[in-house]
Amino acid sequence: MTTSRNLLPIEGLYAAVEARLKKVEMVRQQAERKLADLRDNISLMLPHELRTPLNGILAYGEILVSDAGTLTPGELVEMGQVILESAKRLQRLIENFLIYAQIELVATDQEALRQLREKKTVNPGEVVGEAALHVADRNRRRQDLELELTDAPVQISDMYLGKIAEELVDNAFKFSPLGTPVRVRLYPEDSWLVLAVMDRGRGMTPDQVARIGAYMQFQRKVQEQQGLGLGLAISKRLAELHGGGLRISSEPNQGTTVYAKLPLSNS
Repeated sequence: MTTSRNLLPIEGLYAAVEARLKKVEMVRQQAERKLADLRDNISLMLPHELRTPLNGILAYGEILVSDAGTLTPGELVEMGQVILESAKRLQRLIENFLIYAQIELVATDQEALRQLREKKTVNPGEVVGEAALHVADRNRRRQDLELELTDAPVQISDMYLGKIAEELVDNAFKFSPLGTPVRVRLYPEDSWLVLAVMDRGRGMTPDQVARIGAYMQFQRKVQEQQGLGLGLAISKRLAELHGGGLRISSEPNQGTTVYAKLPLSNS
């Protein structure tokens, strides 16, 4: 009888260990699948995304080398400006790919995720305002920018909050006409801080909104998107990793509003 009583806890322990090992293996397989998807996405999209700015740099660089003596000072300045803008775009693309890869790796590491969520920003209005003004100047559209920012401490680092604001405001400027407003609002709502970016651009269909994901490009043959899918994917993923989310409201030919929701800080 004593032997029988002793066997039951051991059998239960074996079952618990086996269940734990299965769970660990499942988590490992999920992480490997995510990394494989990440590698596939980067290998498919990186060459295309890099080729456009590289083509501008190479084409104008070749002209400068072969025909510099026949060009006017104005033409030289114009070509130099194209090369500079292409190089800046290339730099930003590379940075975005690296950031996307980094945050996807963080998502598979519970300790890294915990540390990520411990960061907070006490002056989000200042961070969002600076990011929005920087993007407006880069697009030469400061006159179109409207800011309505309320400060409330939020559970995200100022670097990642600024990144979300930068990507959302940049998309709003890219896909709306010069002279139309881009409105940036920051306001508390229940236990959340909401960043809302509104434009009066061409908008998106419900199907396009539903299909937003990393590296997805909308109507590429109609209008060059220059990283719309990646920028929104980064913003969406950052919001989700901090316990929030991202929502898009859009109508074709009416405009788009993107809402990023982040948890308010309790301390």
